Amino acid sequence: MVGFKPTDVPPTATIKFLGAGTAACIADLITFPLDTAKVRLQIQGESQGAVRASSTTAQYRGVMGTILTMVKTEGPGSLYNGLVAGLQRQMSFASVRIGLYDSVKQFYTKGSERTSPNVARNAIVNCAELVTYDLIKDALLKAHLMTDDLPCHFTSAFGAGFCTTIIASPVDVVKTRYMNSAAGQYASAGHCALTMLRKEGPQAFYKGFMPSFLRLGSWNVVMFVTYEQLKRALMAARTSREAPF
Repeated sequence: MVGFKPTDVPPTATIKFLGAGTAACIADLITFPLDTAKVRLQIQGESQGAVRASSTTAQYRGVMGTILTMVKTEGPGSLYNGLVAGLQRQMSFASVRIGLYDSVKQFYTKGSERTSPNVARNAIVNCAELVTYDLIKDALLKAHLMTDDLPCHFTSAFGAGFCTTIIASPVDVVKTRYMNSAAGQYASAGHCALTMLRKEGPQAFYKGFMPSFLRLGSWNVVMFVTYEQLKRALMAARTSREAPF
């Protein structure tokens, strides 16, 4: 960046957090009129079904036409309606999503230069675990097969572990093969997967399924059961504190 010299000291998480939020706010300030114009174009004519629009209603045509019409009929300030809420969102959302991305990625990848398969694996595992646990638990409760207690949590977590293993095993195998391969053996994780498929067949993606399932299954059971019990304990403590008598 012009005016600033590079430094050997990496920025702290706090600096990245605040920097990303500020940068997102600046981007919002610059592009907000475009977002406002987009919304006006998207909702144009929507009210005419219920209430006949008056003859003075502005007709918007294109982004620049919409901006010019708004400035002419409502003033320049209309382009920034809702800006405060947008800036609040950016400071609370973009600062985490963007500012802490490097720190979180480095934590999970341990600084490895070949991290992308590991990131993909972690994303799939986390999504599969949470979604399948919620779906199984919800299905058990709606079918009145179980009540919201320890056996239900155990069963849901066990099922989530099994489903997660099925979904994540191919990515996990590719990740392990790729990250432990000799330099230059595979051009990318995708190349590794295609080589496995061509040489060993589809079953290669499920090598080590049982140990993987035992690990994920037990982890899910311990995590979800503990989480559910902690929620109940904390809620009970809060209730007793608020109403001691």
